[in-house]
Amino acid sequence: MSKIRWGVLSTAKIGIKTVIPAMQLGEYCTITAIASRQLEKAQAAAGQLSIEKAYGSYEELLADPDIDAVYIPLPNHLHVPWTIKALNAGKHVLCEKPIGLSAAEAQKLLGTARKFPRLRVMEAFMYRHHPQWQWAKQKVSQGKIGKLRTIQSFFSYYNAHPDNIRNKADIGGGGLMDIGCYCISLSRFIFGAEPWRICGIMEEDPNMKVDRLTSGILEFSRGTSTFTCATQLVPYQRVNIFGTKGRIEIEIPFNAPSDRPCKVWYGEGNRIEEVVPEVCNQYTIQGDLFSRVVLEDKEVPVPLEDAVANMQVIGALISSARSGKWVNL
Repeated sequence: MSKIRWGVLSTAKIGIKTVIPAMQLGEYCTITAIASRQLEKAQAAAGQLSIEKAYGSYEELLADPDIDAVYIPLPNHLHVPWTIKALNAGKHVLCEKPIGLSAAEAQKLLGTARKFPRLRVMEAFMYRHHPQWQWAKQKVSQGKIGKLRTIQSFFSYYNAHPDNIRNKADIGGGGLMDIGCYCISLSRFIFGAEPWRICGIMEEDPNMKVDRLTSGILEFSRGTSTFTCATQLVPYQRVNIFGTKGRIEIEIPFNAPSDRPCKVWYGEGNRIEEVVPEVCNQYTIQGDLFSRVVLEDKEVPVPLEDAVANMQVIGALISSARSGKWVNL
């Protein structure tokens, strides 16, 4: 078998508009089926994207023996339940971030996944696979910026619609879960370690009760990471990585475009070098990486333990914001 046959649980916009078309460009992916709780929606999406099969329930798709792996872009509160159901159905799983609603829920998933050692599960933090991040990680690891000391990141957009799933508190909405999770993930990725204490500040929307402006400080043994994420601010994103001898600035760190070059700046002293990574689609790369792992029976590039650790930091930040105190991990 040269390609993995994928099924998609849900007709969510991120899947229809972005992830599925990107995976269809992959060398090792074929999208075989899509499911919705409403058959008409699944059929419309299948027709739009030239997908062979459409199902009116997620259970029907999981029962299809021709599906090897599933991609799950469901709302946050459904990530763990449906990943577990997919594993029990014998499917590999690529699940959108954040992996769950809490560290405890993520740990439950990890425990279940360990019962299926031949099945692969990965959280879909697509940014990590983009060449600009692989380049940044390599520069830091090689000491090209001296000793890594601090990271600053910012991620925002404006969405105040009460019916949007990102603004529903009871299903895992809010800025921290939606985009702040990236800032935490990249900090752990670049430091190659876990923070030992965390401080958080959160401002809630008075009506929707989700965080709309959140800032955090993560203290690592070698330095710090600070970030702000917001869901009711002008759209913007940027990451700066600082060392004792140099720095790295990433222009579009998360939503890297697939149709034009990204820009990364490497500074050393007074010299600034502009680096332009190859134009690529990070979702295509992610889908192919996962598919190759399955085909070659290897380990996923980002293990599920990493997803649990990210949820632990998210939980600590929420606790800090509520208590007004630093929280140790």
